[in-house]
Amino acid sequence: MNNTDTQKSAAPAQGQHGQGMRRGPRGPERGRGGRRGAPQRGERRSEFEQKLIGIRRVARVMAGGRRFNFSVGIVLGDKRGRVGVGLGKANDTALAIEKASRAAKRNMITVPLTENRSIAHNVEAKYCASAVAIRPSPGRGLVAGSSVRTVLDLAGISDVTAKLLSRSKNPVNNARATIVALASVARPKGGKAHKEV
Repeated sequence: MNNTDTQKSAAPAQGQHGQGMRRGPRGPERGRGGRRGAPQRGERRSEFEQKLIGIRRVARVMAGGRRFNFSVGIVLGDKRGRVGVGLGKANDTALAIEKASRAAKRNMITVPLTENRSIAHNVEAKYCASAVAIRPSPGRGLVAGSSVRTVLDLAGISDVTAKLLSRSKNPVNNARATIVALASVARPKGGKAHKEV
């Protein structure tokens, strides 16, 4: 009698859940957790958009062999005039990306935009071996390449022409040269640029 009772009680339990199935809020579903990529309940969406501009694996020779680290460059912007570049280093790519985005938030600048989402005047800047020139070109759209385009796009600038004046192929330094150039843009007032004191 005891054996039949235990068999009867075990049968419905296996029928309900059976082989890795569990009952979710919308019916039975496999595995653990909810949808991938969906923001969690406590998590809120960031106001900034981020793009990866460079990822490198670097090696250090230690006594026991080579130790690998990752160096990640990120551009962060809200497409409304705020933009920043950050560099993060860690032995894991996810941690390096997190460090880079924190550094980009710390180094954020605000670019004064004109009504047609351009800049008020021509600017040139240099960072290490990278040099960049940016000039407004109304109605032409965003004409730029490499990481310079990424910085200008995330800053919300749409009507400029940018040109790399150097032969540097370092995407992080090119992005930083663009940030230096944008930081030197004067705030427009009544169609004319002026510098704040």
